[in-house]
Amino acid sequence: MKYLVTGGAGFIGSNFIHYMLGKYPDAKIVNLDKLTYAGNLENLKSVEGDKRYQFIKGDICDRKAVEKAMADIDIVVHFAAESHVDRSITGPSVFVETNVIGTQVLLDVAREKNIRFHHVSTDEVFGSLSLKNKKDKFSETTLYNPHSPYSASKAASDHLVRAYHDTYGLPVTISNCSNNYGPYHFPEKVIPLFITNAIQNKPLPIYGTGKAIRDYLYVTDHCSAIDTIIHKGKSGQTYCIGGDSEKNGIEVAETILKALGKSKDLKTYVEDRKGHDMRYAIDHSKITRELGWRPSVNFEQGIVMTVDWYKENEQWWKRIISKKYLDTNRAQANNKGINK
Repeated sequence: MKYLVTGGAGFIGSNFIHYMLGKYPDAKIVNLDKLTYAGNLENLKSVEGDKRYQFIKGDICDRKAVEKAMADIDIVVHFAAESHVDRSITGPSVFVETNVIGTQVLLDVAREKNIRFHHVSTDEVFGSLSLKNKKDKFSETTLYNPHSPYSASKAASDHLVRAYHDTYGLPVTISNCSNNYGPYHFPEKVIPLFITNAIQNKPLPIYGTGKAIRDYLYVTDHCSAIDTIIHKGKSGQTYCIGGDSEKNGIEVAETILKALGKSKDLKTYVEDRKGHDMRYAIDHSKITRELGWRPSVNFEQGIVMTVDWYKENEQWWKRIISKKYLDTNRAQANNKGINK
């Protein structure tokens, strides 16, 4: 099978490429990535010489680039997105452009070529759950209620994917996942930020009271879930993917500090995020019941593996957080933005 992976140089996309090439000897993957600040070809160094892998530098909003990337493809796995909530609050327009218009361009080309389409989305489209009722969780029947420009743009893209299935008969599946973590996670996100700060004995900034809860999903579990949906899922269906690991900000910080043998005094509290959703939790019973998938890595195991990866790859994240990173990455994009 030949896959087009959009956003394959990002955190989850690059992990998915490693996962699929490692599991399927006959898999072929085309990676279409614009290489924005969070896209990093260093994430894929180990597969650069693999004849099954091809990189194309391009924007999903650029129809010509999409048409080129989608030649002879069996399925599109769509990760490419602007994804940081804080950035969406200060600059929402790029989120609408990439997450909505970019998805529409991909769908148009997929429809013309009749290519199956898997759309990777987020649990944030559902809004927020109460901290009081811990039994309440998001599922495939939960009504959409996005609260940030990021989640609103992802909700719009979800609706577009469903509309192309209902209107044009395009074969699609959608997955809504909880918060991912693991190797290659861009250091601005909470878990890698906490890990890299703790390694450097810097404060771990916890929003508000630290009571906001997220359901955490180790990235390879997410990759295996998408793989399962691709091979077993039914067209037109949505599948929620969760990690069974609900933790609040304080618990996340303390788990990381314990794994690194650091003092709890590194915890610090900062002004809360605007429109901060207080709790996310996923009910993954549908994908478990119908497709046989369930998470295999609990939070404590996953944090230890993630901490070990960041300790062993200091050069990777230190270069990213250095002032030189963005200029270097732009040059890297220009030099490697060709078919490989």
